[in-house]
Amino acid sequence: MTQAAAVASSPGPFRARRLSGSALLLWLAAVLIATLLWASGQGAYSLPLGALPGVLMGMGNGAMQSGAELVFFNIRLPRLVLGLVAGAGLGLAGALMQGLFRNPLADPGLIGVSGGAALAAGVTIVLGSVWFPDLPRAMGSWTLVLMAFCGGLSVTVLIYLLSRGEGGTRVGMMLLAGIAVNALAGAGLGLLNFLATDEQLRNLQFWLLGSLGGARWSAVALVGVITAFAGVVGLRLARALNALALGEAQAVLLGVPIERVKQTAIVVTALAVGAVTATTGIIGFIGLVAPHMVRLLAGPDHRWVLPGSALLGAVLVLLADAVARTILQPAELPLGVLTALVGVPFFLALLRGAAGRRL
Repeated sequence: MTQAAAVASSPGPFRARRLSGSALLLWLAAVLIATLLWASGQGAYSLPLGALPGVLMGMGNGAMQSGAELVFFNIRLPRLVLGLVAGAGLGLAGALMQGLFRNPLADPGLIGVSGGAALAAGVTIVLGSVWFPDLPRAMGSWTLVLMAFCGGLSVTVLIYLLSRGEGGTRVGMMLLAGIAVNALAGAGLGLLNFLATDEQLRNLQFWLLGSLGGARWSAVALVGVITAFAGVVGLRLARALNALALGEAQAVLLGVPIERVKQTAIVVTALAVGAVTATTGIIGFIGLVAPHMVRLLAGPDHRWVLPGSALLGAVLVLLADAVARTILQPAELPLGVLTALVGVPFFLALLRGAAGRRL
């Protein structure tokens, strides 16, 4: 077993009793339902849990809706559904990248989706009125979403092409190319911050910090369809990723089409993370934390890691969003701030555990 695979399968700095895969999924599904119920009542307009059945029963009865029903169906519910599908997409993408790179410290951002989306969003906010003034009139509020999505996919394609060689896609080269291109995207954002007006700078920073506050049903439908497609395709890679954990040579001997698996994992990750990031902004560390926590609980089998990471990612985003909209109410704390506050200490603990195992 390779060192990366050993790190992925070892319990690391946290000791947890292993659960069976089916038990873990049932447990996470129950936690997700409980989180949805709890988060549905949180916010500047609080909604007691006991009032939720009455609000749901009033749906579509044709009568004039109460204030609670208006808030829940027009603001709270689309936000909850967007948080669910966004967290699921990020968690699934993180598990795919960690399986592809055979390293639990891998993150979807390594293939440049988030960096490309951020750079494209920055160009749209700061220079959009100069470079393509007619686009906002044609597409309205979808302009930023479309540009960010295309930017993320474009940078991913660039990194993939840079990592191609005579023997196929080289994962190590992809990692190096991703670091370089992400650094370039960061430099571009720095330049845009310098050129931006005060209003543009505020809009750009607000987008970069991530939020579910702009949730609307059309955006929820878009992210939901793409995430569902990514989930269906991504889950089919579970056995191939299990074989890939033994090394590429061994996986080839087992009949795994390595190049096709790499391409599929990259495309699925780019679509899921691109759609989420374009709609919500950057929500960091979910793709890193969720898969590793699932491995700690149930082991490295991707048949359970992939769906478990999607469920846990949804739970983490919903919890973070509920806290973000209540801790400073009526103001709202950016979602990316909370995920970073939790994710950075966890990431440092992973690094510390990995360093200790190499000693």
